[in-house]
Amino acid sequence: MLLTGGQVLMKYGLMKAGAFSFTWQYFHRLFFNWQFISCGLCYGAGSILWMYIIKHFPFSMAYPMVSLSYVMGMFAAIIFFHEHVPVERWLGVFLILTGCVLIAK
Repeated sequence: MLLTGGQVLMKYGLMKAGAFSFTWQYFHRLFFNWQFISCGLCYGAGSILWMYIIKHFPFSMAYPMVSLSYVMGMFAAIIFFHEHVPVERWLGVFLILTGCVLIAK
């Protein structure tokens, strides 16, 4: 959830910063908006949580669960950005979820 939250906040921060350019003004707008700062906080918290997870769980089980962020990202795209998701992507979500269930057993 932290990874997906960070991605959503990054997109909002980038949208708020305007058109991309390699200028001080652009990076000032980017690094001083709360969405982009919050994105970094989500990634930092997610990294700390990830350190705990890989220390206490088998890597072969923990790492594939990261793919759940793709599923959450799809729902975030629908909820926050009002994107249309075609049937093929829903099939992909189903396959990811099926794989996670098989790995978790």
